[in-house]
Amino acid sequence: MGVIMKSSLFALLLAAAPLAAQQPQDPPFHLPPEVEMTADLVYAKGGGRDLRLDLFRPKSGKGPFPAVVYIHGGGWRGGNKNAFRRQAAHMATIGFAGVCIEYRLSGEAKFPAALHDSKAAVRWVRANAAKYGIDPDRIGAAGGSAGGHLVAMLGTTAHIKELEGDGGNPGHSSRVRAVAAFNPAVDLAGFGKAGSGNATNAVSQFLGMPYGDNPSLWERATPTTHIGNNSAPTLFLHGTGDATVPYAQSVEMAKRLKAAGVHAEIFTAEGAAHGFFNRPPWYEPTLQRMDEFFVKMLR
Repeated sequence: MGVIMKSSLFALLLAAAPLAAQQPQDPPFHLPPEVEMTADLVYAKGGGRDLRLDLFRPKSGKGPFPAVVYIHGGGWRGGNKNAFRRQAAHMATIGFAGVCIEYRLSGEAKFPAALHDSKAAVRWVRANAAKYGIDPDRIGAAGGSAGGHLVAMLGTTAHIKELEGDGGNPGHSSRVRAVAAFNPAVDLAGFGKAGSGNATNAVSQFLGMPYGDNPSLWERATPTTHIGNNSAPTLFLHGTGDATVPYAQSVEMAKRLKAAGVHAEIFTAEGAAHGFFNRPPWYEPTLQRMDEFFVKMLR
């Protein structure tokens, strides 16, 4: 996202990543002068290769700072860790650390690889908290679309050992204390039951098989399956005009979280399409709402 490419390559990317926010970002990224960025830190090994993250921290302040881990979208098959760097850098201006991660896409490895990588990133932040001035007890996560799915899984599966993976720092927890999910794909089984469409195809590639071959796998990869009273408080940010991931998915998951006694709230963007949060006029309002949420939950 946010990179100008030759038209033929751009067209291929659009076809490959229907769940990504594909329109230009607003505003363009500039590193604030009061923020320090450390790029390409290796946080784990995945499939034999290094997995990297970018860390944004305040240049001043005592710390330790609460942290938010950001996970990009792209249909689990595209996108990169630059997608949320504006939001991560902004968080550093208000006294947080922001962490933007890469993870293995579906063309490289199937579910639960991307979730394993996401959990490994949280464990790395916790294991390295003292080194980077982070509070290990105040870690949240934010993501959009496919990344929204992954942060929702982080928020609901910390108690499931078999979903941890072997990405390093096994003595540390992958639990997050709060989750913000933009237009999240949280009902993968629902896509499978629908049986067609770009989103269903993306999920099939992510899971490595169509719904009919293994419905229980699609259920296992669905965040709502794992909701319990230990799930993380969650802010959903979703547009009612989203033709890729229906707004009703956020409404339903929020309803189920509340029924389990978990805090849940929704920022409703009337008429907004998929990926709305990176485009005018929604960037500033969503940023403000996320600030309020993470300050309340983590500070």
